[in-house]
Amino acid sequence: MSPHVGVIGSINADLSVGVERHPRPGETILGTGGQLSPGGKGGNQALAAARQGAETMMIGAIGSDSHADAATRLLREAGVNLDHVVTVPGPTGLAIVAVDADGENNIIVVPGANARLTPDHIKAAHEALGTCTVAVIQGEIPTETIIFASATLERLGVRQILNLAPVLSLPMSVLKRSDPLVVNEHEAAQILAAAHTGVLPFTPAEGTGHGPKLAAALVKTGIKSAIVTLGAAGAALATNQGVIQIEAPEVEATDTTGAGDAFVGALAAAVAHGADLPTACNQAVRVAAFSVQGHGAQNSYPTTNDTLPTNLAAGPHDLRPAEARWS
Repeated sequence: MSPHVGVIGSINADLSVGVERHPRPGETILGTGGQLSPGGKGGNQALAAARQGAETMMIGAIGSDSHADAATRLLREAGVNLDHVVTVPGPTGLAIVAVDADGENNIIVVPGANARLTPDHIKAAHEALGTCTVAVIQGEIPTETIIFASATLERLGVRQILNLAPVLSLPMSVLKRSDPLVVNEHEAAQILAAAHTGVLPFTPAEGTGHGPKLAAALVKTGIKSAIVTLGAAGAALATNQGVIQIEAPEVEATDTTGAGDAFVGALAAAVAHGADLPTACNQAVRVAAFSVQGHGAQNSYPTTNDTLPTNLAAGPHDLRPAEARWS
């Protein structure tokens, strides 16, 4: 049976512009581009998983406007099952993405239809979710839908990956069901600042800290496994067995938009295919590195026919006790 990945999350149309640098408050600068392309963290992750060879289904919402077709075009082309993508009255989610000359992005997201994805939509997809090997949820949909989806996946016995971006007010029980939780350094620090309250968020964290230490600290809160993505530095993975940092291949970044979603989708596909977390994390780092060499999010994602960059210095990815890695 083919490995199945389910993705529950946002679907957007991305309006992308290029700038020499990001504007200061109150400043107007000239840009280039203005292309409309598919996006949204859920859509991005579903496409990344499908292009890495996983049979993928998407649960999400699009609007009744002209952006809906643009938002789902590449998902359809990749064969992602869209039977549980519902159309609701009003606009499709929209992300306005500005990319500077160094490839760094600045994103404003207007949720649109994504804010209307409800627990009832998860109920309607119950049977399909039960066929999944692993399912992915992100933070760009309503919190009540995330909570309901997480509980549903637990009842179905489906492994779940939670990409808590952005950090939302969720019970810690939702985070503890994830295997792994995937966040960046800033998000990890926010979660740790709030963990003692049982509900997120409490107060924003000052600073980001060190990736492996953050990943290990997340696991100490009771989360099964945690991955902290580190951009060009790769990713840190922690479980109860220990912690490792997986280095990213050195590539020339053109546009970092959607690289984190490429990582999550590729991770889900690798886990669905039976890879252990260190192996899946290494594959995801390579897919993300490939993606930053192209423009935009989904358009830059590799297929299984593409040659991924390799970190030649990377050795075996054995989980080791934290103190052995931080000395």
